[in-house]
Amino acid sequence: MEFMKRKIELLAPGGDLDSIKAAIVAGADAIYCGLNKFNARNRATNIELEDLRGIIGLAHRHDCQIFLTINVVIIESEFKALFSLLNSLVNTDLDGVIVQDSGLFYLLSKHFRNLKIHASTQVTTHNEGQIKFLSKLGATRVNLSRELNLEEIKALTLIGHDNNIQSEVFVHGSNCISFSGLCFISSVLEGKSGNRGRCSQPCREQYLTTPEGMDFPLNLKDNSAFNDLEALHAAGVDSVKIEGRVKKFHYVYTVVSAWRRLLDNFYNSNNSNNSSNDDSDLYRVFNRGFSNSFLQGDINKNMYIDNPRDNSAHHYAEIAGDTTDEGLDQVKKELHDTKTEIITRVKDEIKELSIAKSPIVISFGGESGSSLKVSVATPVSCFELSSKAKLVPAANGDLSDSGNRSRQLDHESLRQRFGALHETDFFIGKLDLAALQGGLFLPFKELTSLKKRIIFLLSGSKARIEPVAIPQLNKQSILETKPSLSVLISSRQDLALISECNAELFFQLPNCFRDDYSDFVDLFLGNPKISPWFPSVLIGKDYTAAVDILRQVMPRRIVTNNTGIAHEACTLGIDWVAGPYLNTVNSFSLLCLKEKFNCSGAFISNEISQNQIKNIVTPKDFNLYYSIYHPIVLMTSRQCLVHKIDGCEKNTIDEDCLLECNRSSSITNLKDIPLFVDKAPGCYHRIFNNHNFLNTEIVSDLPEMFSSFFIDLSAVE
Repeated sequence: MEFMKRKIELLAPGGDLDSIKAAIVAGADAIYCGLNKFNARNRATNIELEDLRGIIGLAHRHDCQIFLTINVVIIESEFKALFSLLNSLVNTDLDGVIVQDSGLFYLLSKHFRNLKIHASTQVTTHNEGQIKFLSKLGATRVNLSRELNLEEIKALTLIGHDNNIQSEVFVHGSNCISFSGLCFISSVLEGKSGNRGRCSQPCREQYLTTPEGMDFPLNLKDNSAFNDLEALHAAGVDSVKIEGRVKKFHYVYTVVSAWRRLLDNFYNSNNSNNSSNDDSDLYRVFNRGFSNSFLQGDINKNMYIDNPRDNSAHHYAEIAGDTTDEGLDQVKKELHDTKTEIITRVKDEIKELSIAKSPIVISFGGESGSSLKVSVATPVSCFELSSKAKLVPAANGDLSDSGNRSRQLDHESLRQRFGALHETDFFIGKLDLAALQGGLFLPFKELTSLKKRIIFLLSGSKARIEPVAIPQLNKQSILETKPSLSVLISSRQDLALISECNAELFFQLPNCFRDDYSDFVDLFLGNPKISPWFPSVLIGKDYTAAVDILRQVMPRRIVTNNTGIAHEACTLGIDWVAGPYLNTVNSFSLLCLKEKFNCSGAFISNEISQNQIKNIVTPKDFNLYYSIYHPIVLMTSRQCLVHKIDGCEKNTIDEDCLLECNRSSSITNLKDIPLFVDKAPGCYHRIFNNHNFLNTEIVSDLPEMFSSFFIDLSAVE
């Protein structure tokens, strides 16, 4: 008996309607798309809510699923519109929603349980504790961090499956230089938050030429796992995802088609190594060159490219051995002709695909004293219904003994009553009254009942879910105690602050630990007044080490920016506070953290304004923190950021780099704004803004909201 290989879902981007259609004809198993609000690709064309039902129907007719992105943080004033959207979505056949905001996770799992929840890449999932955290929030799938290697993916996929969560991995498209969800460079420099779907990509911009001769020192090549399918399959990955919701339909068609062929060849080949790995088509559409180095665990300087624009012409010119201007012009012409041919061919393939509603014919029949007979004919089926009440003659006057019977059943009244078949895939093409006696009346409630029954049957006998109202949250009474001060330090030399400062003290832990991390255990056991502060990113053995430190110390309180540590603290019964990099911006996120994970407090994100903060409702017995002074971390990267700035003798990052490297540098953009690059021992590379964050006014403006104001004194060396 021949062994059947497990199928992997091919998940395609759909920025606009043509791209969605192109993905369908190219063979996508599923498509993720966004509406004009609440999604992390505002630069994409996106789709209208009115078209969503038709898109879902079209996709399902071609055995393709539709996932909707609602993958931004939600501010308080948006919940009315959000609930309106969710109340519409629950009455569709949508296959899942992709989510970042913890408040939205909470609301979906509590009030909209028929919607499957997928965790966005913005959640930055990279350790097993985070998988368990998301499982508790009702997630059925997680998009794993792009920075992970195959062994890390395999381990997390196994944990996911044990917790009924599928794994999803990006296999083609843009590589972010920063961990997703932890990038604030666009927000700080341009006022366009990536966590709100407005990233302007300053990382792709030109900077003053670096000592290494680079003009685009933060620009990574694109991701391509085209030659890693067998390894991804062996790792148990459930879905391979193509990035590109801002790309045009010919791009989507080309990439999805290439991956469809690759997958089909893989399934049909007795020997997995015999599958065709021809990736030439991928180079014919927009790319910045390709790298699979994150997947291979080989994070090196060759992952960069000093040009953020399309690299296709240079790639084929190099193959042809002629990179002169004439050679490039010739290749560009050939690529343009190829693009034109693809556009023409795809337009021809998708022109017959329609998201329009299908017409139905509703026929009415009956006479006085009988039931009203209603026959409904769709393009593929028909059914009949009868009223419970009997038809009676319409009254001549406005009123009769039987109530208001002045409105007889005619074309106008029946079209008015049955015309709008909302929440179905159909519209009335024709009303046929040939078999209906004239001058008859049927009570309004009977017609309404018939209409509801028709909608029920046209919706596949699925009952309509009634709207959910926004839960009313009770504001906590004004704090009776004055806000305290909390301080973060990262140097043992600062321990002297204990005897001189009445503030609550936290000590910053690194991202990466040596095999012997007992010095951290001793630090906290010897200084019980100091609480551990856990970073945002903890991968593999470093997460294991962080958990071990937590278990050995059992501190009275921690702050964590990593939900994996939050889950562990909750399990151990340790008091924990949600750190500032968990991007908490609304009341339902606070409620989620308290109810689901016994969280005692949270930092409110500095990305939202004071007016937006005022509307947040704090749960009872829950502490709010606000940072009034801190260095602004613009991004955190697993890549070496000094490779293309000052250079490094090593080509590849290794464990010694993570544990030992202590370097700093800077880059300056063309607006003459310097940015500072820092690599501290045990930490990932970070870029800092040239000014620290300072907001002391909030201490007097909103003293009644916050239990503690925070100062970050961790050193940037």
